[in-house]
Amino acid sequence: MKNIITIILCSILIGITFYYLNPLTNKLSNIISKTNTLVINEANNYKKNNSYLFVSLTDDYIPYSYQDILNIYYSVINNGWSQFTFYCPSEYKDCLEDVEKISGDNLILTHLNNYVHPFNSFTNVQTLMKESGEITLNVYYLYDEEKIKMIDNKVNELLNSLITKDMSDFDKIKTVHDYIINNVKYDVERNEENTSKYNSYTAYGPLFEGLATCNGYTDLMAIFLTKMGFNNYKIATTPEEISYAATGHIWNAVYVQDEEGNFSWRHLDLTWDDPVSSDGKDNLFHDYFLVTTEGMHSADNKGTAIEEHNFNPRYYLEFMN
Repeated sequence: MKNIITIILCSILIGITFYYLNPLTNKLSNIISKTNTLVINEANNYKKNNSYLFVSLTDDYIPYSYQDILNIYYSVINNGWSQFTFYCPSEYKDCLEDVEKISGDNLILTHLNNYVHPFNSFTNVQTLMKESGEITLNVYYLYDEEKIKMIDNKVNELLNSLITKDMSDFDKIKTVHDYIINNVKYDVERNEENTSKYNSYTAYGPLFEGLATCNGYTDLMAIFLTKMGFNNYKIATTPEEISYAATGHIWNAVYVQDEEGNFSWRHLDLTWDDPVSSDGKDNLFHDYFLVTTEGMHSADNKGTAIEEHNFNPRYYLEFMN
């Protein structure tokens, strides 16, 4: 009888052990994997070494706050990585919730995208989350290698022919600004029909096809600015900031030195300096050339008030004041 009772007790203990051991093993496996699977690759050639007030570069991929996660997204995209996995530490209780907030907010991702080099800008970021705290980002980039090579070579060629060493920073930017506008027309078809046979929404369109939307103007100018050594990013106005039906607008922000030798952030909008005319005449204006926010809105209000520059300064904090 004692042997039977002993056998029964042993069976129960073994069952209980297996019942609790399996999840314990899984947890242990997760902890071990978190320390072994963080793979850091080299950044590509188009990484920008700049941090901003809204988002900063980081090489610490263990987040402890919402801002840390935002910085990780930015750094992964800015490095040109197509895939990256990081982990939520156990101390950060709201980590998965905060990842979900960022990954599910297209507006935040849109504004975040404006801080990276155009060649590292994305069309989509897929975020995969596990209850264990494992987060995998899959980044789908806008520019392919062939287009990047063509654009890069052409921009280098133009800089060699347009820019001289004795030029001031102001003249360098003005020369490129004027060259683009004099050689590009706005792609009205894509704007009105949301379709076009041209690549006008990327830097390829204005550079090789002579047509651009605001995205194309801005990407190409950003590539030139970066090549010339100017800290810059793009600013987007999204539809929620405009009272009428619109898809939004985008232009450049650049950190430049003024006549007094002081550095400041200025707006640069080639789209509005190259407006479409009813008679087909080519225009070249400088109303939106290296202007302050006040100057930009002043130019907007010369005729009919323009709302496309009603950007949200919480995403572009350099222009908060």
